[in-house]
Formats: sequence, structure tokens, C-alpha cells
Amino acid sequence: MLKMTRLTAPLFYIFWLCLLGQPVVAGVIYTWVDEQGVTHYSQQPPEQEQLKASQLYSEDIERAKVGYVAPIKKEQPQAVSELEKSAALIKEKDAKQAQSICENAKHNLDVLTTHNKLIRKSEDPTKEPEAMTEEERQTAIAQQQERIKLFCDKK
Repeated sequence: MLKMTRLTAPLFYIFWLCLLGQPVVAGVIYTWVDEQGVTHYSQQPPEQEQLKASQLYSEDIERAKVGYVAPIKKEQPQAVSELEKSAALIKEKDAKQAQSICENAKHNLDVLTTHNKLIRKSEDPTKEPEAMTEEERQTAIAQQQERIKLFCDKK
């Protein structure tokens, strides 16, 4: 006979529990649309009797694939924006200014991405400098990336 020790006894019980345990499966799933147009799914029918619920059976629902499939973003040709037109005009008329904007944008992006806590100066000299929030930081990163896209030459 197998001798139970303090270590093997819990493992023995866990083994039998896993072996004999059955997964719980919902039999009927009710679905209905409320007055606001929101679709609900539940194992109980709606409390309001005027709402008509249809029944789905869990055995009939096709199982989803395990994992996450990222949605594919379709590129759509977009019209040239005013910002792109003005950037092209600056690049055409003053290459030095465009190069300067490109270098400043790269530097600013480098600072924004390497530092999490940034202090910005207020435009009003009487006010104290204040911390930049994460939302403002992310917005500034997006703006600098757009400037790099517009003013830096693609090589």
C-alpha cells in the first residue's frame, strides 16, 4: 500500500480532484436588446417581461481560436492636408529652416521618449513651472513624430 506523507497527501487529493472534476458548461444563453439598443447576453432571461429574449445553446456556439489576432488596418489614400502643403512649401523655399525643424523635432522626440517626468515652463513668467502629464507627453511625442515625417528627408 502507498504510504501518505505530509507532502504526498495534498498532491494525491489535488490529482483526484482534477481528474474527477468536470468543467462547468452553460446550457442556455439568453440574448436580447433593451430600449436603448444595447445587446445583452445572460444565463438568466431578462427581468422585464416585455423584452423578448432569444435562446442560444452553448453547444451550438463555435469555439473561438485561442490567442489574439490583431486587426489589419487598411491604408486608404488620403488627400494632402494643409499641414503637409505648408511643410512642402517650407522645404521648397528654405531648406535650412526645414533642416532646423527636423533636427529640433528629433531632439525633442529623444528627450520625450527617454524621460518620463518632465517639467515645462509656463508662457506666463509669473507662474511656476509645472509637471507635464502623461497624456501631454504622448501628445507631444505624436506631434514630434509628425514633424519628423514632414520635414526630415527620407533616405
